Amino acid sequence: MAIVSPAKRGLTRRQLLVRSASTVALAGLGSIARPYLGRAADRPQIAGGIQSGDVASDSAVIWARADRAARMQVECSAVESFATILRTASTEALPDRDFTAKLLLDGLPPGQDIFYRVRFDDRDGVRGEDRIGHFRTAPADRRSVSFVWSGDVAGQGWGIDRARGGMRSYRTMLNERPDFFIHSGDHIYADCTVPPEQELPNGEVWRNITTEEKSAVAHSLDEFRGNYKYNWLDDNFRAFHAEVPMFAQWDDHEVADDWSPIGTADATGYDPDGTSRLVARARRAFHEFMPMRLMPERDGRVYRKIGYGPLLDVFIIDMRSYRDSTWNKQGDPDQAFILGPGQLAWLKRELVASDATWKVIAADLPIGLVSLDAIALGDGPPARREHEIADLLCFMKRAGIRNTVWLTADMHYTAAHHYDPNRAVFQEFEPFWEFVSGPLHAGTWSPGELDNTFGPKAMYQKGCSAGQGDNLAPCFGLQFFGRVDIDGKTGVMTVTLKDVDNHDLWSVDIEPRPDARPGQIMAQHI
Repeated sequence: MAIVSPAKRGLTRRQLLVRSASTVALAGLGSIARPYLGRAADRPQIAGGIQSGDVASDSAVIWARADRAARMQVECSAVESFATILRTASTEALPDRDFTAKLLLDGLPPGQDIFYRVRFDDRDGVRGEDRIGHFRTAPADRRSVSFVWSGDVAGQGWGIDRARGGMRSYRTMLNERPDFFIHSGDHIYADCTVPPEQELPNGEVWRNITTEEKSAVAHSLDEFRGNYKYNWLDDNFRAFHAEVPMFAQWDDHEVADDWSPIGTADATGYDPDGTSRLVARARRAFHEFMPMRLMPERDGRVYRKIGYGPLLDVFIIDMRSYRDSTWNKQGDPDQAFILGPGQLAWLKRELVASDATWKVIAADLPIGLVSLDAIALGDGPPARREHEIADLLCFMKRAGIRNTVWLTADMHYTAAHHYDPNRAVFQEFEPFWEFVSGPLHAGTWSPGELDNTFGPKAMYQKGCSAGQGDNLAPCFGLQFFGRVDIDGKTGVMTVTLKDVDNHDLWSVDIEPRPDARPGQIMAQHI
């Protein structure tokens, strides 16, 4: 990922106009960019759309994909007219990354609406057309923050039916005008095809846009890439990502259903170091198409912390890449884990170091919903993967870390879970909330079973009702996302569960509590 170099400051309008019309060196491609007066199809095109991500107080990642080898040119401004330019940057879009390109814009002002302009210049010096996007940098002061979250897109064969409005949840979330969006995973369903038609329970027919890559389960790198390109065919998807930055994480369907690092492979098997070649291809495609910062410690890492001003830190965790390869079965004596020791130690350190009022843990799976693929085993004391969660919750209590909220999707319905030690078998933790919301555009399921290990209680839940069955199509309105608002004056967090038609289904106000903080002492025991 390229790093921005500062633009010259203080350009006059005349200088800007001259600059826009003048030739620009196309570094690395050995040509000169120039205006093109021929057919639009002969210009380099933005294939799909543009997006931003991992926005901080002074920086953001910008992403786009070209239709050929080209150089991505990015300019950003604090005014929509681009009368003055804050930063410029460029990087190559080449075949080995399927013509995707992303770069880091830094040195930006905090708490500011930023407009960015993207184009591609090709090898022959032909200048492409501009596409304009927007994001807002994180504030440096205690101003109010709002964001949305959800997951699960184009699953169970429910692709883009334009006659039914396409992926409508993206349009609804865009109308909320959030500061950012947390995608909780399952950006794609690489293991699910999109057929031309699916019959609905009422006798009508759902008609999908189809592509060659979505006609088969993904095994090749191009097929994984094709899953991400499919979503960009939707008008709502493109409009949303041009305006709202994304904090991306992944779950299982970016690779295969219920995958784990050991034991998930296709006929190509494993590399000598034990890495699944299937997982490696899926991981590469995910990072090519996500507007994520590169982690210098290890290429391909997903877990990370994103600070969004003094009121909020977001901890993106990865419950796939470091898990054990067994099913999460009660009574199995083998050691089990879902975060892994390295990630768990990182999360503890970052929670201790956080000075933000709220610590949102963005998880790709829920804690208390019973599942062979997740954490909860059923009623009883912690066992297997539950030991890691018990360790983490106990640590947070001893370290005085409060105001933690867990957000996730995955379950294809929406719910609010309150965890309380007074209801729990394991009691060494402070009460906390977990909110589940999804799918964005996939089949809807009925609510699942909670266990009593950590004392969750469903304060609200909505999904398929009795008689509807699971995998209810998106057109029946049971598509969900959540909205979080943090008040800049009081620090109160309001969480609202919403549906595709923007109905407020349920809401709660959560008062912040002061940290009890012998936290720095605890850091030495991590």
